[in-house]
Amino acid sequence: MNVFVIGIGLIGGSMVLDIKQKYPKAVIYGIDNNKDHLEKAIELGVIDIRATLEDLDKAEIVIVSIPVDVQLKVIPKVLDLVSDEALVFDVGSTKEDICKILENHPKRRNYLAAHPIAGTEFSGPTAAHNNLFHKKTNIICEVEKTAFKLQEKALDIFAKLGMRIRYMDAKSHDKHIAYVSHLSHISAFMLGKTVIEKEKNERDIFDMAGSGFASTVRLAKSSPAMWAPIFEQNKTNVIETLNEYIHNLQQFKELMIQNDFTKIHNEMESTNHIKQILNGIK
Repeated sequence: MNVFVIGIGLIGGSMVLDIKQKYPKAVIYGIDNNKDHLEKAIELGVIDIRATLEDLDKAEIVIVSIPVDVQLKVIPKVLDLVSDEALVFDVGSTKEDICKILENHPKRRNYLAAHPIAGTEFSGPTAAHNNLFHKKTNIICEVEKTAFKLQEKALDIFAKLGMRIRYMDAKSHDKHIAYVSHLSHISAFMLGKTVIEKEKNERDIFDMAGSGFASTVRLAKSSPAMWAPIFEQNKTNVIETLNEYIHNLQQFKELMIQNDFTKIHNEMESTNHIKQILNGIK
């Protein structure tokens, strides 16, 4: 099985590592604009062979793991180059724009819109590791537009990697993911910005930062090259989530000003219910 991965970072790299483990006969071809990433991926055994887009006629499976703005141009080219039997899927965090662009592509049936909800704040081939997707949710959009045999091929891979599958339309996906992923990253980036700006005058701040701060701001270490295009593509939904989040922050501030700590306690106690929700999806 010839598997091509375009973009050899955390998600694409981790996925092909698991594929190599589950499909011992698979040959992994890597395509990346960063030559250092290609060299490191070969060295680490993430990929077997360096490749270019011109080699895609040999592909049975193509995994596209690149920034969402770049994939709008790359995925149509990939579909132009692959055989009629090849499966092409992406792992991007936004789906509405790419699904619209591919709507009338002659090989739309070869494409599966997927979004595995997995990752860390690290990037590049050194971040790739096995079992990243075990027990993680994989959202598939517009599944009915993918050829049934290719759906089966994709679902077999996802099952072997241990992923749970959810089906959703692209518009709903982008709206929901703005709340549970995109807002979290913005919050982390802005918390980091706030502390960095204050630290210019108060050098002791980072000496006092504990595990709570580290875990909260962890996502601020994520790649801006990946996340800025996500915010751009999902701008409308992200702004909606920000409006609601800012409203809640302002309300919390007003309660502080009013010395209404009973209500603050009740708000926090009510929000503690999220523990049961999150425990239920583990």
